[in-house]
Amino acid sequence: MLCDECGLRKAAVYQRHSQRALCEECFEKDLIKRVERSLANYGVSKRERILLAVSGGKDSIAMMFLLSRIFPRENLRAVTIIEGVKGYSRSREVSICDRVANELGIEYEAMHLKDIVGFSVSELVERSREMNLNISPCSFCGVLRRRALNVVAREQGVSKVATAHTLNDEVQTMMLNVLRGDTMRLVQWHPRSVPHSEKLVKRIKPLREIYEYELAIYAYLRGVELQEDQCPYLVQRPTLRFRFKEFLLILEALRPGIALRMLRETELLVEPLVNHVNKSGIVLPLCERCGEPTAPNRKLCRICEYLEALSLS
Repeated sequence: MLCDECGLRKAAVYQRHSQRALCEECFEKDLIKRVERSLANYGVSKRERILLAVSGGKDSIAMMFLLSRIFPRENLRAVTIIEGVKGYSRSREVSICDRVANELGIEYEAMHLKDIVGFSVSELVERSREMNLNISPCSFCGVLRRRALNVVAREQGVSKVATAHTLNDEVQTMMLNVLRGDTMRLVQWHPRSVPHSEKLVKRIKPLREIYEYELAIYAYLRGVELQEDQCPYLVQRPTLRFRFKEFLLILEALRPGIALRMLRETELLVEPLVNHVNKSGIVLPLCERCGEPTAPNRKLCRICEYLEALSLS
């Protein structure tokens, strides 16, 4: 079967949402086109210096390849944050990231979360369990990783932090925010939202219009070893997001392309509110304890609140 796009080369990938069979070259061009669309929505220039947050999984490795096709290599840096979860070694993933970064000519570094913010995820989880506090390990990991990436981005002087969140991830986040009635998080989810603190480096998600299965295929075609060990905390305590992930797969099987349509339509619906908030002149207060930005009307940031609850402040 020949490629439905060029009609010249043998088809290698069936794209379910478009119902097209594409050759490897046309498949990559299609992915790059959607990445460039997302970058344009974020207002990103190819002259900017970008920090890539990479885990070594298929999504972040695919992001390294795709962004290296768009940006000058010297404008890209990559970092892996090692969370410090017991029984969850990152050595294999770090090795993959290092090899791909060398292949692409991207500067790469692996850094330990504890060295940046003072604690590992497992240290906080174990302390929480000792005190019988009902705090999800994912809650600790999320706020600590975001803080660490922001600190590293500031120190390295980049203008944006790129994470490898996929279309599946973004639609799950949107659905969670809608069901929770969390309007401000829905605004922050939108590409046109702006940071409301000079201490915050804008996070972008170049892969937000690309399905997970496409990235797995692309990484495989690039010869990347696809080995992703699941975090043991996720297995022990599945989150609502994990359940939404399964639900979205069912929806896609029934209506291929529904996730992409949901993303784009929700962006259009939320955009007027995003523009209003951007013009509001909101400036986030700084945490009284650590000096990092926190939410309006709060004296402490989430991390310092956790540390206080754990008697670690």
